[in-house]
Amino acid sequence: MLANTRGFLWSDLETRALLDIWGEQDVQTALDGNFRNSHVYRDVAGRLGEMGFERTPEQCRIRVKSLKRQYYQAKEGTKKNGQYHKICKFYDEMERILSNRPHIDPQDMMDSSAIGDETMDGTEEEGEVGIDHPQEAYVESTGECSYAEHPVKLEYPSLPIPVTVGNSATPRQNNIQSTSSLSGTRSKRSKKRYTNLSLDKLMEKFLEQSMEAEENFYKYEEQRLRVEDRRREAEHSRELQMLQMAPLRPNAPPHVHHRPADHPNRSMASAPTHPLVIERSFSLGSAMQRNTESLLPLVRNVIPPLTPKKHKGQDGRVGIVGGCREYTGAPYFAAISALKVGADLSHVFCTKDAATVIKSYSPELIVHPVLDSSNAVEEVEKWLPRLHSVVVGPGLGRDDKLLKNAKEIIEKSKARDIPIIIDADGLWLVAQQPSVIQGYQKGILTPNFMEFSRLYEAVHHEPLDSRDNQRSAMQLSAALGNLTIVLKGEEDIITDGNRVVVCKQEGSGRRCGGQGDLLSGALGALAHWAFSSSAETLKSTSPPLVAAFGACTLTRQCNRQAFHKHGRATTTSDMIQEISSAFKTLFES
Repeated sequence: MLANTRGFLWSDLETRALLDIWGEQDVQTALDGNFRNSHVYRDVAGRLGEMGFERTPEQCRIRVKSLKRQYYQAKEGTKKNGQYHKICKFYDEMERILSNRPHIDPQDMMDSSAIGDETMDGTEEEGEVGIDHPQEAYVESTGECSYAEHPVKLEYPSLPIPVTVGNSATPRQNNIQSTSSLSGTRSKRSKKRYTNLSLDKLMEKFLEQSMEAEENFYKYEEQRLRVEDRRREAEHSRELQMLQMAPLRPNAPPHVHHRPADHPNRSMASAPTHPLVIERSFSLGSAMQRNTESLLPLVRNVIPPLTPKKHKGQDGRVGIVGGCREYTGAPYFAAISALKVGADLSHVFCTKDAATVIKSYSPELIVHPVLDSSNAVEEVEKWLPRLHSVVVGPGLGRDDKLLKNAKEIIEKSKARDIPIIIDADGLWLVAQQPSVIQGYQKGILTPNFMEFSRLYEAVHHEPLDSRDNQRSAMQLSAALGNLTIVLKGEEDIITDGNRVVVCKQEGSGRRCGGQGDLLSGALGALAHWAFSSSAETLKSTSPPLVAAFGACTLTRQCNRQAFHKHGRATTTSDMIQEISSAFKTLFES
């Protein structure tokens, strides 16, 4: 029996809970009215989870399919033998559910099952099959239907194995001898196997073969999942190795100029022809004060003043696309950070099962449970005219349906010329399909080192050279059509392919989950302000560079202040509480 290491085997309690849910009228109606029913089994699995049984939608679907097949097989046998239904443990429950549904020919169910070759090829003669009395047997822990077990004795005629001794027989003679033996064996197969068996006995044989085929399927699925686990472990080990290989970047002079001609062996086909200017926004000594004074005023200039003449929403309406059952904190952190930085409204477009949880975190958020619906793109699109920026990725997850919807939402946002910030699982989507954001000048990517490595390899089809992350960031930005990239790390590297700004605002050694979501939410508000400012206000500086620099500086200052109060216990919630004072310290003092 297959070990219960992957959740393939079901207990009686689990099976009855599944049947109670699956047998409800609304579930049956949904299954009858839809050819694609994956959403129905997702709901069934979710309700099982609420009862304490962790099962995937696919496991629920396979279990129901198995129970239906066993039920129809037993029902067909009952026509010949009134006690035949006893071989199916859950016959009464299935009868109650399926009795009012259209009848399905059991022969169709049988034809779809795998039947062993031994059952049909007729290799046994009459009298060679011994059949004992039926005995009900089943394993209580598995919850499988019990079947009558009948020992079957299979005898096959022995085949002579040719052996060459010396020169007494040639290989050709051995072949002739084997051929004649096989011919003699085949002559004995004139009578079909189980000729004198009743239909009940044949049905029992068939059920045994069906169970064997089902167990083989589970074994193959187990092997497949093990291979998948090994692949993921290898990928994770590789990422850790790359992270360990990333060196600490040495201090560089305030201004370093690089020209493509200085590196003839490096491919720079996608790089600009004019000099690439690398500016360090913060360094040591007097250079730090000089660069601080040259960049911080640009951020201050784009921050809108607070006046009583403004109406709600004028200073920013930010949309967060993300949030699923597993990840509800990330979209909340991004949305509440945008509000605390100064945006007037924050919308969260998430899945249905995440909406209530996210809404419970804060009444200030506008939560739309539409991301996993059949018309998700249309539901989000009707809100796009009211949004000033969109943040895609926090808590999105990697479900194919959610990624597909996120991709289409990005396309709709691009068509309306809305600034788009992509983070977290949104970057996974870009790594799979770089064209989704390539060349969009109002797009900003915020990868950490591992996400950046994945993006770089996906675009350049070669491993990342971590010895010079600034140049690698510029190359990736240029390859993506001068898209603004924020490479988060010990120091944040911000580049639009033509210019690099390195933010070294002091933070702390504490790195907690959700810190990047704070950055992306703040960037959503600052991006709207920067793109709404005039070129004179920005002094011809790229708007996304100014917005990204302001968001990175603010996030680091929040981390520093929170760490000063809480030390090692610092969390993202503590950092969010520091946004107000950090904002005043940096931009309003």
